[in-house]
Amino acid sequence: QVQLVESGGGLVQAGGSLRLSCAAPRSIFSVYLMGWYRQAPGKQRELVASISSLGVTDYADSVKGRFTISRDDARNTMYLQMNLLKPEDTAVYYCNAASRILTYWGRGTQVTVSS
Repeated sequence: QVQLVESGGGLVQAGGSLRLSCAAPRSIFSVYLMGWYRQAPGKQRELVASISSLGVTDYADSVKGRFTISRDDARNTMYLQMNLLKPEDTAVYYCNAASRILTYWGRGTQVTVSS
């Protein structure tokens, strides 16, 4: 069974920073589109950012200029650097790996931003 393991969530004050990590098996990490999603209470899960195996990135408008997605191919790990955090960024953040056929999810990590 494919496991995506997130880490790095926590509680931070508005304006602060956090870095999330997602470790994946090499067979997945090297070819799948990797991404971060988030889901706030009472809301639908939404895409935050994604990064391809070639390093092409995409961001939700709400996080552009504040969040940076990156990958370390030697460690099979994806990161999400989150700066200038806002209370509305509070959510469970999920690591995602997607191909045309399959999609895998991590268990999620809680990010809470206090005002």
